[in-house]
Amino acid sequence: MTDADATDVELRAARPDDRPFITEMLAAAVNWAPGRSSTLDQILADPALAHYVTGWMRPGDLGVVAASADGTPVGAAWLRHFSEDDPGYGFVRADVPELSIGVRAAARGHGIGRALLRAVLATARRGGIPAVLLSVERANAAARLYAAEGFRVIATEVDADTMLIDLH
Repeated sequence: MTDADATDVELRAARPDDRPFITEMLAAAVNWAPGRSSTLDQILADPALAHYVTGWMRPGDLGVVAASADGTPVGAAWLRHFSEDDPGYGFVRADVPELSIGVRAAARGHGIGRALLRAVLATARRGGIPAVLLSVERANAAARLYAAEGFRVIATEVDADTMLIDLH
């Protein structure tokens, strides 16, 4: 899939059996920069990364999967709640879930990430979630997407920002 765009994909709610694909999309998110090549085993061995997918689908998890016309998944966006005892990278409080999003490299740059983002945020709004946060490296082009969709920087690290969007 090299030239598909957001109009060529179908968005559907993520399901418990999507865990392998969501794990693959976590790897896509981790390996966003050319030259990065963390394997699934390396990612799952790192508790700070693995908890974004471990036990998928827990109560409170929600997500959206984008699939091509033949049903092949090409991207996913999902939300997970974390606790103060097991925070995500951008943790602010337990009622604010963290967003993860990944799109297969061949499908990037065609609006699929934006469609996934909008769909997962709409689902969160309908579910009464007050806000969503994420952590993104500043060099990642996705940071511009998040800002354009209404996320604002609430904390900065050396190379990354924590961003939040209010949903009410």
